[in-house]
Amino acid sequence: MSLPAWNKVDAGTMVRGALWLVQVVGEGNTFTKEQIREAFPGVSQADRRIRDLRDFHWVILTNSDDATLAAEDQRFVKAGVPVWDPAARRAAAPQKAISNKEKQAVMARDDYMCSICGISGGEAYVDDSNQTAVLSVTRRETVLPDGRQRMLLVTECKRCRAGGDGQPARADETLADIEALDPADQRRLLRWIERGRRSPVPLDRAWNAYRRLPADARDEVRAALKN
Repeated sequence: MSLPAWNKVDAGTMVRGALWLVQVVGEGNTFTKEQIREAFPGVSQADRRIRDLRDFHWVILTNSDDATLAAEDQRFVKAGVPVWDPAARRAAAPQKAISNKEKQAVMARDDYMCSICGISGGEAYVDDSNQTAVLSVTRRETVLPDGRQRMLLVTECKRCRAGGDGQPARADETLADIEALDPADQRRLLRWIERGRRSPVPLDRAWNAYRRLPADARDEVRAALKN
């Protein structure tokens, strides 16, 4: 099975670093932090993300492990778990049981609502009143803005958890989308983030007010707007 190209794959720095080691450095060979910086320009702490591969049984030695290495050198000895395979990475990720204290803290942080669909525990689904939401705290693989990959705790309802596509949450892509907004929209979004809720803009308020009108009144408003 061919591997994705390290410099073209859409993945976090740890995954791209693993592919770089396999495809560019090669087992048994050495590399330096300067080579990492050249391979991943603009990525902060790329060397640390590559060191994270040790948690997935990759063997990477420094001069503290191998006295024959210079201070700036590291040796890629052996590849471990194929972290570019999401299923293999999840299966091998070091995990511990989520304590009841952690669960309560995460649910309180998430306002006892599913972080994906916003439903509360015990609330009926709008499209299926016979089914009520059951909340739980789970781990979700997340790519952070600087390329780090972490398993973070999140509150999810049973239905959203079952319907997930298995792909990591992409904080890096979210930040890129926000940075692409014009400055006014960025400031508005920041206010929503700081308040923890979205404040309706005038268009939202007008739409909501229109929807609350009786049907006959909506017809008259619509006719007046067309004149």
